[in-house]
Amino acid sequence: MLEGVNVALGVSGSIAAVKVVELAHELRRHGASVRGVMTHSAQGIVHPWAVEFATEHDVVTELTGRVEHVELCGRDGWADVLLLAPATANTVGKIAAAVDDTPVTTCATTALGADVPVVVAPAMHEPMYDHPGVLDAIARLEEWDVDFVDPRVEEGKAKIATEAAIVTGVASATTEKPLAGTKVVVTAGATSEPLDPVRVLTNRSSGKTGRAVARACHVFGADVTLVHDGPDVHYADVRRAETSAEMLAAVEAACRDADALVSAAAISDYTVDASDEKIRSGEPRTLELVPTPKLIDTVREEYPSLTIVGFKAETSGDDEAMVEEARRILDRVGLAFVVANDASVMGDDETRTLFVRGDSTEEFAGSKAALGERVAAGLGRELDEA
Repeated sequence: MLEGVNVALGVSGSIAAVKVVELAHELRRHGASVRGVMTHSAQGIVHPWAVEFATEHDVVTELTGRVEHVELCGRDGWADVLLLAPATANTVGKIAAAVDDTPVTTCATTALGADVPVVVAPAMHEPMYDHPGVLDAIARLEEWDVDFVDPRVEEGKAKIATEAAIVTGVASATTEKPLAGTKVVVTAGATSEPLDPVRVLTNRSSGKTGRAVARACHVFGADVTLVHDGPDVHYADVRRAETSAEMLAAVEAACRDADALVSAAAISDYTVDASDEKIRSGEPRTLELVPTPKLIDTVREEYPSLTIVGFKAETSGDDEAMVEEARRILDRVGLAFVVANDASVMGDDETRTLFVRGDSTEEFAGSKAALGERVAAGLGRELDEA
């Protein structure tokens, strides 16, 4: 997601600076190169050697005759983006007022003047975050196209956002936006059909692929609605759906004003007439499985012009069989393309898939995060050509 991106990481004197080592590692795990810049206050919380260790670069702790702020964030500087994490109320206010009295604020002024993207992850006590002057400073910086990764307001504190949210914010600031102005609905994970109040009929899908697609679509500029039975996420509006019927209803509603649907969920093919009371154990039991409506068929009938991307999991392990089944669905529903994969990758971080379009087939092998980017890019091309 950040392959080849140079990140200047500005660290100011919040206690959240203790998280900067892991944040630097996380940025690098996604492909970025990172160089640290620290205020004097930040150095009292985390030693520059720790940041040097995490980034494998010398850390800027003072500005010298090398004009490090220009070297990093000038028009021909090293950085593709300046990330301020954590950013204190003091630092945010100074940047909004063009006050340059630390290496971090001077880098920020330089970046803003040079049109280098700036991403800010604030961290402070909640009353400080709610101060009118701080809110005004944030609003002014947003007017200057500075991107903010909102903090987690908990226990009276505006805590720094998660590393995943910050990585997404940096990726969004440094990625072209082929899906800008579009609304994309994504389904993810398994559905569960209740057998009784405590038991369900479900499958092994983890939802990793669907969430990766939703995240990539957000990074590519889309307004994303994620329909699943999983956690809230920072990159999409989540509509929770447990059963196949709930997922179908949620998707039909979300698609009313959508440009595309990516159906990555492993939706139950069967439901049962659930018992109102817990089924007693130890008794023989026969369940009558009732087929559920096919989500993509139902959505296609309701929205004939909607761009739809389908996923198809098979257990045969045979590429020809997977392609044949994917092409059957592609033609039946009129899909943009189908991503076919072996069901054995459920729950894994790595995957291998076949992209099936018309008469063409393209293989992909790699992480599910990278697969999400490939799907989002393919969707962008489909919408551009529509």
